[in-house]
Amino acid sequence: MQLVIRFLVGGLIVSLFALLADVLKPKSFAGLFGAAPSVAVATLGLTIMSEGAAYAALEARSMMLGAVALMLYAAGCTYLIGKRGVRAAPASIGMLAGWLLIAVALKWAVLQ
Repeated sequence: MQLVIRFLVGGLIVSLFALLADVLKPKSFAGLFGAAPSVAVATLGLTIMSEGAAYAALEARSMMLGAVALMLYAAGCTYLIGKRGVRAAPASIGMLAGWLLIAVALKWAVLQ
């Protein structure tokens, strides 16, 4: 039953974010509102229903920390590729270790 609810809620929220993205300019920016926000909202809604608000709050904080780590990963990849001339595959694979370290450090620092 949870999968059906997740599918329906996720589909509805994806559609709402797609409408929002259609209004935004430039269109390349609109892709940010594709799947991730809707999946996060659907997951948090189901978590609140099944595990309670306190657990969902912890999960939401973890999502935000993961987003910060992902942003720093993307910035590191952009720097390596754009400024240092490193090829895309080695830069992105190499930065995975950096992403993991950042994510673990943020989790340790914030969610102790």
